[in-house]
Amino acid sequence: MEPLLKIENLKTYFYKGATVIKAADGVNISVNKGEVHGVVGESGCGKSVTAMSILRLVPTPPGKIIDGKIIFDGQDLLQLPEKEMRQIRGNRISIVFQEPMTYLNPVFTIGNQISETLLVHRKITKHDAIDATVEILKKIGMPAPEQRIKEYPHQLSGGMRQRVLIAMALICGPDLLIADEPTTALDVTIQAQIIDLIMNLQKDSGMSVMLITHDFGVVAESCQKVSVMYGGKVVESADVFTIFEKPLHPYTAGLLRSVRSGDADAGTRRLTAISGIVPNPAYLPEGCKFNPRCPLADERCREIDPDFIEKDPGHFVRCWKSDKAPFTF
Repeated sequence: MEPLLKIENLKTYFYKGATVIKAADGVNISVNKGEVHGVVGESGCGKSVTAMSILRLVPTPPGKIIDGKIIFDGQDLLQLPEKEMRQIRGNRISIVFQEPMTYLNPVFTIGNQISETLLVHRKITKHDAIDATVEILKKIGMPAPEQRIKEYPHQLSGGMRQRVLIAMALICGPDLLIADEPTTALDVTIQAQIIDLIMNLQKDSGMSVMLITHDFGVVAESCQKVSVMYGGKVVESADVFTIFEKPLHPYTAGLLRSVRSGDADAGTRRLTAISGIVPNPAYLPEGCKFNPRCPLADERCREIDPDFIEKDPGHFVRCWKSDKAPFTF
């Protein structure tokens, strides 16, 4: 079965004078129809740039997609004219951003902003669009939706504003929803509500979801497949059970060891942190991009960047030390 979305060797660079920032540097991700695919990694690893590249929303200049393919339902999005891309954005592919106040217009009501998406993509009257807006707000659990459509973003709480972004993304019934860390800056109870909401809507509609997060706990509860990103590349990809049972990349293993488990001794066991920080994408190290932080790195790791290979059926990894798994460092 052909995947709904297939990203092949995507390279999105940003140019600042003589400096080249390789934000996405050969990304490979496949998302099947009806699948929830988690994209995991620390801040600065290229997750959000990959999402923006899918919708061709990378600001140009300074950004530019210089190579790769983004195949969506058999079409390479990078080859489509802008007019055709506008028919896909918000219609067949939608995105939920992580900062609602950045993407909601403060001078328009919630009702106007949600219904506008429908008016752009459907032959529908404004009255019917407002009715549909009320219905989608009911579906996502917004209290008093008839009142909310008359209000402005500053009159809503953070959780409500995030629900508004979800309503905007879902009102046209997309085939693919990209959720880019949709619970950032929300308190813990609201975070859980938002994730549950997205997952319930996915089950009801059968749409595919690319869930971008840094939280492996969310991945464990929500996703069928996982791609782990580091230094602008996917370093490991497999189904969620395989990733948790047998990670083949030291970075993946490090992320899992830094998450509190549900074991009986979890409350007393010290969490293990990954040493160092994500490298500046303008000054990536030679060889494997994780080598400065990897306890297993040797000269080959520091000199040659490994290929992204299928180590086991459906389990891809970019690491010279994958044969050392399970890791004991």
